[in-house]
Amino acid sequence: MNKIGFFRSVSLKLVVVYILLLIIALLLIGVFFTNSLENQLINNTQTSLNSNMDWLEQSLVQEFEDERSPTDPTLEEDIADLLENYSEGEETKIQVIDTQRQLVGTSELGDQSSVGARVTDNNIIQAITNNGFPSTEKTNIVIDTDSGDRTLKSFYNIMGTDSNGESELLGLIYVRTSIEPVYSQLKSTNIIFLQATFIALIFAAILGILIARAITKPIKEMQKQARVMATGDFSKRVNVYGEDEIGQLARTFNHMNDELRQAHMRTEGERRKLSSVLSHMSDGVIATDRNGAITLMNAPAESLIGRSADEVRGQFLIEVLNLNEKIVDITEIQETGSIIIDMSDDDQYLLLRCNFSIVQDEYEQISGFITVISDVTEQEQIDQERREFVSNVSHELRTPLTTMRSYLEALTDGAWKDESIAPHFLDVTQQETDRMIRLVNDLLQLSRMDSSNYTMEWDRINFVDFFHHVIDRFEMNKREDIHFERYLPKEEALATIDKDKIMQVLDNVISNAIKYSPDGGTIRFRVRKDSQKLLVSISDEGMGIAYEKLDKIFERFYRTDKARTRKLGGTGLGLAIAKDLIEAHHGVIWAESKEGRGTTVLFTIPLNRKRGEVR
Repeated sequence: MNKIGFFRSVSLKLVVVYILLLIIALLLIGVFFTNSLENQLINNTQTSLNSNMDWLEQSLVQEFEDERSPTDPTLEEDIADLLENYSEGEETKIQVIDTQRQLVGTSELGDQSSVGARVTDNNIIQAITNNGFPSTEKTNIVIDTDSGDRTLKSFYNIMGTDSNGESELLGLIYVRTSIEPVYSQLKSTNIIFLQATFIALIFAAILGILIARAITKPIKEMQKQARVMATGDFSKRVNVYGEDEIGQLARTFNHMNDELRQAHMRTEGERRKLSSVLSHMSDGVIATDRNGAITLMNAPAESLIGRSADEVRGQFLIEVLNLNEKIVDITEIQETGSIIIDMSDDDQYLLLRCNFSIVQDEYEQISGFITVISDVTEQEQIDQERREFVSNVSHELRTPLTTMRSYLEALTDGAWKDESIAPHFLDVTQQETDRMIRLVNDLLQLSRMDSSNYTMEWDRINFVDFFHHVIDRFEMNKREDIHFERYLPKEEALATIDKDKIMQVLDNVISNAIKYSPDGGTIRFRVRKDSQKLLVSISDEGMGIAYEKLDKIFERFYRTDKARTRKLGGTGLGLAIAKDLIEAHHGVIWAESKEGRGTTVLFTIPLNRKRGEVR
């Protein structure tokens, strides 16, 4: 697991959250303080202005109500003197308007030429029409179009008393006061506040880091301990720094560590038992999850299906075992019980028996499947061979028995009295009896060869002389139209063999060559010697054997031409016996043939066998 940097740690998150909360609090305080200060400064300016305007309003009322003689100064001159004596600074501009919308006075020295002009401001026109400004509309803040400064714009009513003692509007005071100094003061105050905030944030960040480290230190220790626990080491414990929530978490973590150690020990023990059982089983075992995906497979299963556990892990059992044609859904396995599948390929014939069972959790829900695989190739082959053997023996015995029964029934019905046919019937019965005796003898010999106590009588002889002797014996009794040709070496060829068994092999092969040779045919005998073995071949000029049938002629009861073989008295076991006898000598026997061109039977005999070497 990679180490977590500070910028990805919980410590940074705590510090960031702490600082963000502090910033939000300071922002709220700053906004409230700034707004309050702004309102307070503007209110103070407004209050001061209102106080001065009250005095100016009283003076203007007197000026408006005084009666003037032609020699007295005009209203405009008196108001000009009054405004000149009234000073609110350069930032304050005052205009006095009468009820005829004429400007009768202004505090701006450069704007005295506009005195006497009519005012076109809609607000003033409406105020004069409505007998003065309402108190709620007397003040507002605007942006001066010329200077761009924020300006406090105020209107004051000049109220007098008419002859009836009722108040009347005498004129208006229009005041424009720049409040930029207020905002300059506010800006300076904000800068001081921001500087203080920045310093406070630095100290808060340092304090937050220290607090975050103090909080996350036990968590980091538990994180390290969790990594150690993940490796299977439960010997260490985390420190408990207090009785708060983190301290209680540390105690709980240590308790969990103890429980996991006990559980791990139990699980490890069970795992070792299971691993030992699986590794020493001769059968293959495949475990899957509830969906049929393979999670576990032992070594025998790998060997049987020819694929490694890593290769098939995660793949579906139905696909790995080619069960798509037999099982559509994995849940059908529990109903199937046992299936024999064919895993054969071009190089190997393989049959596997699969026994299925389900795994259920504590709620009796299916959590997986177990498949036990066993190699039943040999067993199935033995069963198949046994069935074929019984069928073949039954068939071979039924034919002569049927023939004998037919002839015996005929003899019983009176044919024995007919001297012209009775001898023929008895001769056929005797031939069929001899044929059954030969069949039984061959079966007994095969049975003895298949038994474990079958022994060989070894003799070291000159095989060339032995072969000549066997050929001479056949040449004395062969048909006159059959010719023998010998291609045997003149030098000795010493070999250790069981003479009776090899003679039986040669008898079977030569008898077949004679049986299947046509009239005038030639049988050729060859022996070739090298440093390791003798190669013996016997060739005829018979009807030959098709290529696809060559490997089958050494099987029990196999015949290429069943009708002719039975006619010639063959049992179909001669070459099978010959094959077993040659293999008992650690040799190999095979045939080469082309249809219509004869057949050659070849076999080898090792030359380096020592006397007394057992099979």
